[in-house]
Amino acid sequence: MIAQSERSRGNISGLTCIESIQLNLTALGEIMAADADDFTVHSPLTLPVLPLDDEVVLPGMVVPLDLSDTEVRAAVEAAQAAARPSGNKPKVLLVPRVDGTYAATGVLGTVEQVGRLSDGDPGALIRGVGRVRIGAGTTGPGGALWVEGTVVEEAVTGAPGAVSELVTEYKALATAWLKKRGAWQVVDRVQQIDDVAQLADNSGYSPFLTTAQKIELLETSDPVARLRLATEQLREHLAEQDVAETIAKDVQEGVDKQQREFLLRRQLDAVRKELRELNGEAEGDESDDYRARVEAADLPGKVREAALKEVEKLERASDQSPEGSWIRTWLDTVLELPWNERTEDAYDIQGAKALLDAEHAGLADVKERITEYLAVRKRRADRGLGVVGGRRGGAVLALVGPPGVGKTSLGESVAHAMGRTFVRVALGGVRDEAEIRGHRRTYVGALPGRIVRAIKEAGSMNPVVLLDEIDKVGSDFRGDPAAALLEVLDPAQNHTFRDHYLEVELDLSDVVFLATANVLESIPEALLDRMELVRLDGYTEDEKVVIARDHLVPRQLERAGIEPGEVTLDDSALRRLAGEYTREAGVRNLERSVARLLRKIAAQHELGDRELPFTVTDADLRDLIGRPHHVPESAQDPSERRTAVPGVATGLAVTGAGGDVLFVEASLADPETGAAGLTLTGQLGDVMKESAQIALSFLRSHGAELELPVADLKDRGVHIHFPAGAVPKDGPSAGVTMTTALASLLSGRQVRTDVAMTGEVSLTGRVLPIGGVKQKLLAAHRAGITTVIIPKRNEADLDDVPAEILDTLDVHPVTDVRQVLELALSPAGSLVTAAA
Repeated sequence: MIAQSERSRGNISGLTCIESIQLNLTALGEIMAADADDFTVHSPLTLPVLPLDDEVVLPGMVVPLDLSDTEVRAAVEAAQAAARPSGNKPKVLLVPRVDGTYAATGVLGTVEQVGRLSDGDPGALIRGVGRVRIGAGTTGPGGALWVEGTVVEEAVTGAPGAVSELVTEYKALATAWLKKRGAWQVVDRVQQIDDVAQLADNSGYSPFLTTAQKIELLETSDPVARLRLATEQLREHLAEQDVAETIAKDVQEGVDKQQREFLLRRQLDAVRKELRELNGEAEGDESDDYRARVEAADLPGKVREAALKEVEKLERASDQSPEGSWIRTWLDTVLELPWNERTEDAYDIQGAKALLDAEHAGLADVKERITEYLAVRKRRADRGLGVVGGRRGGAVLALVGPPGVGKTSLGESVAHAMGRTFVRVALGGVRDEAEIRGHRRTYVGALPGRIVRAIKEAGSMNPVVLLDEIDKVGSDFRGDPAAALLEVLDPAQNHTFRDHYLEVELDLSDVVFLATANVLESIPEALLDRMELVRLDGYTEDEKVVIARDHLVPRQLERAGIEPGEVTLDDSALRRLAGEYTREAGVRNLERSVARLLRKIAAQHELGDRELPFTVTDADLRDLIGRPHHVPESAQDPSERRTAVPGVATGLAVTGAGGDVLFVEASLADPETGAAGLTLTGQLGDVMKESAQIALSFLRSHGAELELPVADLKDRGVHIHFPAGAVPKDGPSAGVTMTTALASLLSGRQVRTDVAMTGEVSLTGRVLPIGGVKQKLLAAHRAGITTVIIPKRNEADLDDVPAEILDTLDVHPVTDVRQVLELALSPAGSLVTAAA
C-alpha cells in the first residue's frame, strides 16, 4: 500500500523526491494558515485507524494515499462519516504496521483532499498533525478499526544554548546533504524552520531512513531528543555516503585507466603493424599474442598474475632486447605446463592387483603398498576428501634392492595399474642442484629443473614419477641435489614447490614418487626420512623360472627373430640357468644367458646344424653355452670344498648386488718365525677389524671352557683372510663366522659344508642381531646351503622370507656363540690336523 502511495505522490506532483519535500513544506504552510482551528485537538480522541505497512508518517508531513486499498478507503470513509455532522475535516490515525504488528504511537492526520490521482485511481491527500498514544479499541461508524488515543504533549527541555547548537548542527548537516542532491530551494525552506519539533519531524522525508529508524523518531516524544536522534542518523548517512563516493571514484578511475590502457594498446598495435609493413615483415600470428594466450589459459590466480606481469615487460621491451627472448621462453614454459590437468585414477582395486601380478612375479610388499594406496584414494574420493589442508593424496616410496629385480619396470606397472602417465627421471651421476630446482632466469640458457620438465612431459599434475638411482646422486661445489630433493619428496611441503626458473608455486602433492636405490646407506638420512621404504630383496629360484618363462623368453625370442613355437625352453633348463649359470638377486644376467642361448640356436639353424622346432633341456645347456660358472659347494667333491680343512667357515653378507656367501679363512703362523699378533687381509673396514679382535679376545678368555688349545695363540700369530680381496668389506655380521673359523682352526674340527652363519658377537659370547636376513637366506639358498644360523633376535625377520625358501633351509636362531660352535663344527671324533 505505501509503495503505491509513493508512486501516487510522484504522479500527482510530477516532481522528484526533493521537489516533493519543497511542495509539501509549501502546502503545509498554506493549510496551516487556512485551517488553524483544526490543530486544536482535545483529549481523549476516538479515531479510525489507517494502517501504514512498512512506512511511517511524522507530524508535519503531507502524503497522498491510494484509496483503492480496502483498509485506507475504509478509514477515510469512516472519518468522513464521523466529521459530516460537525463540518470539520475528517481525521484519521496513521499507525505504522510492521509484520502485522502496530506501533504504540500513531499520528493524527487530517484528510485535506479527496480526488483522483494522475493515473485515474481514487486518492486522498493527508496531513500529519501530531503524535497520539494509542489506547483501547472502541466502536465507530463504517468498516474501519476505531481506537481511543491521547495526544502526546511535547515540550522543549534543556539549556537554550545547547538546543540552539543542536539546531545549527542539524541544519548544517541537512544543508550539506541537500546540496549534494542539488536541492537548493529546499535548503532555504529548511533554514527558515526554527521550531525544534518541526525541524526534527522534517527528517521523516529522508529516503535513506529505514522503517525502524522512523518508528524510533515517531515514538520519541521529547523534541530535543528527537532532533538529536535525527542529527545522529543524518551524520551516519553522510559518513556512509562519503565512503561510497570514495569507492565509486576509485572504481571510475580504474575504469578510466583501463579504457586509456586499451586505447593506448590499440594505438601501439597500429604503430607496430605500420612498422612491420614498412620493414616488409609478415604480420604475426595469434601464437605471438602472449596476452591473449595467458588470458585464455586455465592458470591458477597467482600464476596468471605473474604471467601477465611478464607480458607487460615483454610489451615494453624492444625487439632487439635479449630480455624479450628470455621472457618468451618463460611464458612458453608456463603455458605448456598442465596446471589443472589431472588423469582420473583407476579405482578397480582387484584389476590393479591382477595387473601387477601379471606384469611382475613376486615383490609382494610393493604390490601390497600400491593396493593400499589405491584403496585409500578411493575411500577419500568417495567421501569428498580429495584435498585436505591444501594437500592432495600423493605418495613417496623408496624401492631399495639389488640390481635386476625390476625396480624401474615396476614403476611403469604401477602407473599402468593406476591409470596414470609415467615419467622416468634419471638421477645417477647428477651433481648440480640446479638439475632439480632449475636455473635462475638471469643465466643464459636457463631451464626449469627435472621435476618441472617431468610434469610438463607427463601432461598432467598427477603422474607417476620414477626417480631412478637416487642413491647415485653426488654433490660438489655446485650444490647438493639430495638437499634440493628434500622439498620435492616432503608431503608437508611439496604442495608449494618453487622451481628457481618458474618462481611460482607448483603443486606436487598429487604426484606418486617412486625412488629406486641399490644401497640404502648412501642415501642421506634426512632424505630417507621423507620416503616410505619398501625393500626388494631379490627373487627365489622358483620366481626366476616363472619370470623367465613368462617374460624373458618371449622377449628374447622376438629379438632373436624366432617364432614362439620354434624354440621351447624346458623349466629344468631355466632352473639350471638360474641356479648354476647365474647367481644373482635379480634376473638381468639370466636374461643375458637366455639371449645367448637363443642366439646360438638361431646361428646353428642358419648354418644348417640345427633343426627347428627344438626343445632345450638342462642336458643341452653345456653343449650350447658351455659349462656352468656357479656350482654349489654341496655339488662339489668333498675334498675340493673350501671348508674341507679346519679354519674355514661360511658366512653370509649383503652387497649392492644382493645377498652373497662369504668365506672366512684363518691360519696360525709358525712359532719359529717369531710373528705374533693378529693380521687381517681382504680390504676390511674398521667395524670388521674390531669384530676380528672381539672374536680372538673371546676365544682367549674362554679357551679352557671350550676345550681349545689357546696357548698357541700366545706365541703364534693369527691371520684372518677374506677372499675376493679387491672387494671392500665391512660390518659386524661376520663376528660369529670369524669366531667359528678360529675355533675350527684351534680344535682341528672342520666346519660343516652345509652350514652358513651370520651374526655379531660380543666379548661375552652373545650373538647380537644384524640386518639383511632375507637377502642372506636367499643367497644361502642359491649357494646350496641347507643349514643357516642367525641371531635369536632376528627370528621375527623370518616372516619376510618366502615360505618355499624356509622349507628348504634348516634355520637355527641362537643367542650364544657356544650354540654356534656346537651346530657348525664337525663332531670331535673327526679331527684333521691344521696346517700351520
